[in-house]
Amino acid sequence: MSDSTMHEHHPAASGHRPTLAEVAQRAGVSRSTASLAFSGAGPVSDATRARVFAAAESLGYGGPDPVARSLRSGRSGVIGVVIEERVRDAFRDPMNIAMLDGLSDGTSSLGTALLLLPDTDEPESQAPRRPGPIETAAMDAVVLVGCSTRLDRPVSVLRRRGIPIVAIEAKPMEGVLEIALDNREASATAARHLYELGHRDIAVVTLPLGPQHAAGPLSADWQEEATSYTAAQRLSGVLDVYTTLRGWMAPASSTASGIAAGRALLSDAEHRPTAIIAQSDLLAVGILRAAEELGLSVPQDISVVGFDGIRLDGYGPWNLTTLVQPAVEKGRAAGIGIARLLAGETPKPTLLRCTFRRGATTAAPRATD
Repeated sequence: MSDSTMHEHHPAASGHRPTLAEVAQRAGVSRSTASLAFSGAGPVSDATRARVFAAAESLGYGGPDPVARSLRSGRSGVIGVVIEERVRDAFRDPMNIAMLDGLSDGTSSLGTALLLLPDTDEPESQAPRRPGPIETAAMDAVVLVGCSTRLDRPVSVLRRRGIPIVAIEAKPMEGVLEIALDNREASATAARHLYELGHRDIAVVTLPLGPQHAAGPLSADWQEEATSYTAAQRLSGVLDVYTTLRGWMAPASSTASGIAAGRALLSDAEHRPTAIIAQSDLLAVGILRAAEELGLSVPQDISVVGFDGIRLDGYGPWNLTTLVQPAVEKGRAAGIGIARLLAGETPKPTLLRCTFRRGATTAAPRATD
């Protein structure tokens, strides 16, 4: 095809930007019908839609101008998803992927896109802070995920902007729609299971407790220092059953972090706990690998409980005792809440519950001579 033929076929190649009106004229439909064909929101037949798209292709028309459409509708078509991890870390956790699947499903009726916004700012930093995406990004609503107890700044910013807010697993806040998980009650269930089996010396491997994602022994003042609402609630659940506990803070929900925690807690035979509660299944898998590495039998020498209920295909052969959380439903509830908020409604908070699933990684502690 010659250049002249290509220019004739695609007017946009000559510098002219085709319009929706030109597409409608070529397709033999009204401008409103062409608009509905692109939006996918109206009663347009498949044949008409195909004719509009063929006309658009022949003219080199790429679709309605998103800025102009946003100005007309007063909406950006974007839902912000604020995560407190780097994106590469967040997507290593299958729970986050499942939650985002549910969120996408819950917002599907809105025809919106999801925009991931990592919020890893440290409040203690003395460096001048530039406005971030929470202050500047065009968004119709925001979902806060993996929530810290230090949400005052982002919430106040979003309130000033008049943006509806939904928070998943966050402390209750006025003006924020809460999608809660029974983290404390679920963790108490796991702890009670171990207590009834006869375990009195247990340890907990936590999700990241603070903004630094530090690794190391759980300090006595963890309640004052913790900024992760989910991790703190799960620790409190264990303390509802055990009056004291020891633990290890993991820097991430990962098998590598679990292996490091397992080595730290299990290497010293004299001070080895008889059971470990991990705050995620990935951490639990790492602990199981560390136990295997040290020559320990599970559950004869050490019992292990996880949290999440992920499929362990590819992680190991274990039938893990764990708490199964409704991750997809959690995201879907957030998405439905957003849709209702944008419709001008006042939805009520949602509380979702975990299910205890006993596997083959817990048993009564080995009798001592």
